[in-house]
Amino acid sequence: MTETGRKRPWLAALLAFIYPGLGHVYLREWLRAILWFGLVVSTTTLLVGGDVMPDALSVEAFVAASQALPLEASVALLAITVLSMADAYWMATKENQATEVVEGHTCPNCGQELDEDLEFCHWCTTRLEPADVDDA
Repeated sequence: MTETGRKRPWLAALLAFIYPGLGHVYLREWLRAILWFGLVVSTTTLLVGGDVMPDALSVEAFVAASQALPLEASVALLAITVLSMADAYWMATKENQATEVVEGHTCPNCGQELDEDLEFCHWCTTRLEPADVDDA
């Protein structure tokens, strides 16, 4: 997190590339992170046989196991990784836009600057709730 509370979308996507769900942990989207973790585990359990899993915790055993993965499991795990990266990037961007609206005195509909004396946006005529005007 930076000093202004903004998240870095590229970092969220990079973490999701390392393991699907890590980008969501960075964003503190706990439910989404658990869902991505669970999707990887369930896909691996369903598509990968027990004979492929490594017996020991060594680099050579994991390399051999990754080379023995069936094609459909590799494609499914790649798709999950790409979708997790896109979702983490989108969530970080969305959170940053919401932060800008609150901090920047802008209209939640069009993003233009608000006049604090008006109860509507003079750019797009969106009616603002009194709480929106007071917060902005």
